[in-house]
Amino acid sequence: MPNIRPSSDLRNHYNEISEFCNTYQEPVFITKNGTGDLVVLSNAEYERLAGLEDLRQKLMQGLEASRAGRTRNAEEVFAHLERKFGFDAI
Repeated sequence: MPNIRPSSDLRNHYNEISEFCNTYQEPVFITKNGTGDLVVLSNAEYERLAGLEDLRQKLMQGLEASRAGRTRNAEEVFAHLERKFGFDAI
């Protein structure tokens, strides 16, 4: 069940909100005049979500490149890396 709190709780119960977000890795939804206004997350949860979004974007770019035929096979990629960095692939 979502944790929904009025905006006054940010000022009056900050430590409680912070502890909840950090303990449960769940957001707290803040309302202003009875309407949704903000979502509060712990830093760790924000970084996790941002990382997932970054991964999703990269996967979508890869899928688009594959569909457009802008891909190389593994031998080509490893040969390029060997030339670029001067080492033999294992």
